[in-house]
Amino acid sequence: MSFRKVVRQSKFRHVFGQPVKNDQCYEDIRVSRVTWDSTFCAVNPKFLAVIVEASGGGAFLVLPLSKTGRIDKAYPTVCGHTGPVLDIDWCPHNDEVIASGSEDCTVMVWQIPENGLTAPLTEPVVLLEGHTKRVGIVTWHPTARNVLLSAGCDNVVLIWNVGTAEELYRLDSLHPDLIYNISWNRNGSLFCSACKDKSVRVIDPRRGTLVAEWEKAHEGARPMRAIFLADGKVFTTGFSRMSERQLALWDLENLEEPMALQELDSSNGALLPFYDPDTNVVYVCGKGDSSIRYFEITDEPPYIHFLNTFTSKEPQRGMGSMPKRGLEVSKCEIARFYKLHERKCEPIIMTVPRKSDLFQDDLYPDTAGPEAALEAEEWVSGQDASPILISLREAYVPSKQRDLKVSRRNVLSDSRPAAAPSSARPGATGSAASIHTTVSSGSLARAMEAGKLEEVMQELRALRALVKEQGERIGRLEEQLGRMENGDA
Repeated sequence: MSFRKVVRQSKFRHVFGQPVKNDQCYEDIRVSRVTWDSTFCAVNPKFLAVIVEASGGGAFLVLPLSKTGRIDKAYPTVCGHTGPVLDIDWCPHNDEVIASGSEDCTVMVWQIPENGLTAPLTEPVVLLEGHTKRVGIVTWHPTARNVLLSAGCDNVVLIWNVGTAEELYRLDSLHPDLIYNISWNRNGSLFCSACKDKSVRVIDPRRGTLVAEWEKAHEGARPMRAIFLADGKVFTTGFSRMSERQLALWDLENLEEPMALQELDSSNGALLPFYDPDTNVVYVCGKGDSSIRYFEITDEPPYIHFLNTFTSKEPQRGMGSMPKRGLEVSKCEIARFYKLHERKCEPIIMTVPRKSDLFQDDLYPDTAGPEAALEAEEWVSGQDASPILISLREAYVPSKQRDLKVSRRNVLSDSRPAAAPSSARPGATGSAASIHTTVSSGSLARAMEAGKLEEVMQELRALRALVKEQGERIGRLEEQLGRMENGDA
């Protein structure tokens, strides 16, 4: 009897990677040499951001996707940090907002002009200070607007409301050692972390509790990574005791052993996993490797199915992954990576060969769109929501971006610097804290489109009158206070 080996059927078996031509690369970029296992690169449908070498501080480059070719050495950077930048992450709900963490122990949030930078950007929209050591991880909440997580080498995880510049949660007792990475789950109710103590933890940030923990997930001493999959399982990369690189899949119902464990090779670069929840494909890139391996995660053993490997000549310093809504649907592109070399960034396009020119429903199920499902306050109150999905059938067109607005606790003290010391006193603060209305250029444009310009103008006039009235009231209060202090009253 003859036995034929049955080849597992998968529509992703023939995915192939193709680097773009030289004129579509980004040349002459001095990629950062910092020894930190970050991706050094973040990308969205409008911009490419790369952490670069900078003298006397930290900087990263933000380029419109269309600005290919050689990048001038004098091209403006985002350069407000006083120490090297370690991690950057684009906001999933606003393609013009990016967060950065640095060795100077701060997190900064930046608003990039719609057409890119024309001058160096040194002033962030929000400065978040709370860490006592360098900040190596920043990651946005997947569904709640303006919620940002940061983790530092002080082993503390902080969760911020960027809209009010407030610290929401401080988790300082769950990690006894350096945190390698953090990944939110699909609806942002939990996150998983990989730690230097070789444990992978699943944490509920709002309760500050440990949901699950796998001790010695990978027994090697080198860095691990852990990411949440769409179905709630956790995928990890790490090293065995013999320093062989491994992949593993974990189920929250079984804390004893992994569902699947595979050994790859004995190279020593940390493995960076990138996950596509729409196709259940994980792309694994090793730092210092010249290849990208991809695997399909399924419900039947062995659960992690090797698909193929993309290989190139040059090793990669870092890697960025384009969100699904930024891909070219008409070319059956299912992923696009931005590979960092020593002096350039090279896009790599992953496609599934198809003969038909029609829209491929099976390759492009509805994917997460740019609209937030929750506001920060709703998430803090205990609500959860899955991402708001959009169809890619109509070759996705980006919507008008909203400016990032930060509601300070005291609007008037910002606009009247001379009164700032006095306005901090009890008599002045109460009257000023009631004004929190801001009219952004983005909301004005939308109002015009809806034919409500007059209504907005009335609101603006009312706001001006209110600000003037409150200003006069503060002036009178300061005058009374001055007389009381001088003993005149």
